[in-house]
Amino acid sequence: MLNKKKILLFADWYEPGFRAGGPIRSCVNFANNMKHGYAVYVFTTDRDLGATEPYEDITPDEWKNVGGDIHVYYCSPKNLCWKIIRTQLKIINADFIYLNSMFSKYFTIYPLLIRRLDKIEGKTILSPRGMLRDSAIQFKSLKKKIYLRLFKMLGFFNNVYFHAADVIESKDVVHYFGASAQVALIPNFPAVIAERPGVVEKRPGELSMIFVGRIHPIKNLGYLLFILKEIPSVVSLNIIGNLEDKAFWEDCNKIIRDLPANISVNYLGEIPNHQLPCILAKHHIFILPTKGENFGHAIFEALTQGKPVIISNQTPWRNLQQINAGWDLSLKEPHLFFDAIEQAVSFNQEEYNVWSYNAWKYARDYTAQLDLANDYLKLFN
Repeated sequence: MLNKKKILLFADWYEPGFRAGGPIRSCVNFANNMKHGYAVYVFTTDRDLGATEPYEDITPDEWKNVGGDIHVYYCSPKNLCWKIIRTQLKIINADFIYLNSMFSKYFTIYPLLIRRLDKIEGKTILSPRGMLRDSAIQFKSLKKKIYLRLFKMLGFFNNVYFHAADVIESKDVVHYFGASAQVALIPNFPAVIAERPGVVEKRPGELSMIFVGRIHPIKNLGYLLFILKEIPSVVSLNIIGNLEDKAFWEDCNKIIRDLPANISVNYLGEIPNHQLPCILAKHHIFILPTKGENFGHAIFEALTQGKPVIISNQTPWRNLQQINAGWDLSLKEPHLFFDAIEQAVSFNQEEYNVWSYNAWKYARDYTAQLDLANDYLKLFN
């Protein structure tokens, strides 16, 4: 296609990074789906979240085609500044500027300021990526609220279109920016659904669970560990995620050390996204009592692998118990998580196979009923 329109996507992290979790998958899936109709340019950092060294096999500080019509600029720390960001905005001269954070200094605030000062005309779309939820605002709350109020007063969000991934995020945008805010409610592009995976052996009285998420209070690992203290059955929990909050992890470790002998907990470290399906396949249940997700890529990935999920009701994935695909539960009622774990423990092979199939079918049906290509085409026009 000649003369494709250009999208300039700003993101703190992009693949091969994986430590930041869902936001990376959202951007990667977006680029892979939009490259057919647009030239996609991704401006990002040259290293993963918390890393001190750049990715291997990349050339920083220049545009590189990484496949199809996706071009990535991996910016080194020394060049991550106002001048470089302004220069790239002018060089690309994109039809659309797509911001994938609410509070990022270099990937949201600077582009918004430069857009305003230089009167850049490209349509600007901002995806909060769950950062307007109460559960996210509570961290560094005062600083975030001052920023939101100041930028709103100064009009920096004028003529900005908001991309909300779910109904809750749409309401959050209206809450902070008023009823006149221009909001498009479009789910994130999900992962590709493979054929139905095989099932793992399941015996009554035993359960293997996996937790995938950043080690941060918002993912609520401590809540889960407290529940496990009361579980009388034989349960194993494997944890995968970036140690983003080391003090929180130490608090979790104190709980782990006091768990009864029937509960085993192992931290598997940080796992690249492409290795997750193989690891998920070895477990019975995916569990994440998160305080808030605007999509929850790890949850959806587990469902695609036929894993029933035990999650909070603070995600888009709801009413799972009605179709025997999982449990979405109130964090105010921890006994419900206890009951869900014990129910899963009791499953025999036949019962587990039904729940596994229903989890996979739920993910497949969700993808089949979407018309995301047309929805995004309307936003990026």
